[in-house]
Amino acid sequence: MAYTEHNYRSKKELKEDIAKGLKVRVFQPGPFGPEIGDGIAFLEGPHYPEAHSWYAQVEVEGGVITKFVS
Repeated sequence: MAYTEHNYRSKKELKEDIAKGLKVRVFQPGPFGPEIGDGIAFLEGPHYPEAHSWYAQVEVEGGVITKFVS
């Protein structure tokens, strides 16, 4: 799972920023990151140590979300 650079409080906030065309960058904490490869990524939020209350599937290119999938 990955996170966005901005700590979104809800999936709705993330969807709104993507729809506005904002460049939302993603990263993966731990030994497999921080870069995310191009393709599908699975996000969760808000950031640890808070309990995750939303999950999303997005398309990523160059570390930036290009499309919200679900």
